[in-house]
Amino acid sequence: MKGNLLFNLVFGVIGFILTLLFSLTNNLFMTSVIRGAVSFVVWFLLAFLLRWTWTIISAPQEDTAPKGGEDELTGNRFDLTTPDESDELNELLKQKPDLSNERGNDFTPLNPPKLVSTKDPEELAKAVRHLTEK
Repeated sequence: MKGNLLFNLVFGVIGFILTLLFSLTNNLFMTSVIRGAVSFVVWFLLAFLLRWTWTIISAPQEDTAPKGGEDELTGNRFDLTTPDESDELNELLKQKPDLSNERGNDFTPLNPPKLVSTKDPEELAKAVRHLTEK
């Protein structure tokens, strides 16, 4: 297994201290120490279980691989290399000629109608006064 007994001991001591601190507020000192000792054992065993699980998960599983040629190993490993695309990137970075001249001069700017009021200013002021009274 990876790691050593020190990891389990540190894990257990952390559990003991946490349990002792939280238990002291509601219990007698000896009761807190007993509960801390129990939590030390539980946390020690949890650390052991955690290390054992991590070892099982992270260990390469060579026993399950077929004993044949390389063709039988196809699909068992994941290749993370990507193809070289530097030529395509260089093409994207090069300046392209302006295509607006090739399309012709069909561009016409938008000419929206002007918003001009044909109402009398006195009528508009009367309408605003009427609306603000309500």
